[in-house]
Amino acid sequence: MISFFDDRQLGHAPTQELHNGGWEPYNETAARATDIASRLVDMRRSSDFGIDPILAVHSADYIDFLSTAFRQWQDAGRSGDALGYTFPIVGRRPLNLSRIDARLGAYSFDAATPIAAHSWDAAYWSAQSALSALDHMAQNSAQSAFALCRPPGHHAGADYMGGYCYLNNAAIAARQAQKAGMGPVAILDIDYHHGNGTQDIFYEDPEIFFASIHADPVADYPFYWGHQDETGAGEGIGTNLNIPLPRGTDYRHYQSTLGTALDAISKWGAKFLVLSFGADTYAGDPISEFQLQTGDFPRLAQDISALAMPTLIVMEGGYAVDALGENVGAFLSGFGHGI
Repeated sequence: MISFFDDRQLGHAPTQELHNGGWEPYNETAARATDIASRLVDMRRSSDFGIDPILAVHSADYIDFLSTAFRQWQDAGRSGDALGYTFPIVGRRPLNLSRIDARLGAYSFDAATPIAAHSWDAAYWSAQSALSALDHMAQNSAQSAFALCRPPGHHAGADYMGGYCYLNNAAIAARQAQKAGMGPVAILDIDYHHGNGTQDIFYEDPEIFFASIHADPVADYPFYWGHQDETGAGEGIGTNLNIPLPRGTDYRHYQSTLGTALDAISKWGAKFLVLSFGADTYAGDPISEFQLQTGDFPRLAQDISALAMPTLIVMEGGYAVDALGENVGAFLSGFGHGI
């Protein structure tokens, strides 16, 4: 399977995050990408498709903020990474805010997603990796391709960041696939955590189907999204499927749930699949609580590939760095095209 990545994605290097009431070293490290990349046989450098596909998903004011936030932080005399501390939970609306502290809070929903010196470049090239993999599929009628996206994207909404995510790579690729006439397009998110940003972006969109299998947000991040009764709104009612699972879920239980999601995607009439793949369902992941083993990942991929649908695989989470490359390699091998 052909993969896409750009070394500039490694430049994003915040030092710490606020987690469970204390400061911890930043979990989403460049080592995640380098470990995965070391397992990929045919990895190509990403091309630059410009800002327009990004602006088809994210608001212009958010992109202006994200691309200038670190400089504004430095101009304010601050050291270290830029991180918000005040978040509007009611009355969120466009405001002409001048102080960087206020802007950080206005465009984010947690204190685990700092902006460092090269965060914008890394996020930009992460999105370009997804677009490059999509372009390869479109130009070559390929059944699959892998975008090694780092930082990940599925927690990023149209105008906010969070959960280590800045640009929503899967959403950007899905919108571009739709524009290219490759649809109807479905997105399947199998990261441990719910893809709240992806859900928000397409929640009222009848043209994109979103299905997510994830840890029950009653007890797990991102808490406020991903509940079973969230099925879409307006013209998008019925195009959003959430399947929350309890902590401790093993592959046997997970597989039956996956079948439900795949059946829904098939019945909806999808012709192209964007797969948000997180390897944090692995039993050894330090911030997750499912019990999938390395040997389960090829079987998981085989079940998805049985849809016989062109599938763009977009990397999301996975934080057991020592096992991450092996787990991703195992998953990609299940698509039958090698890694």
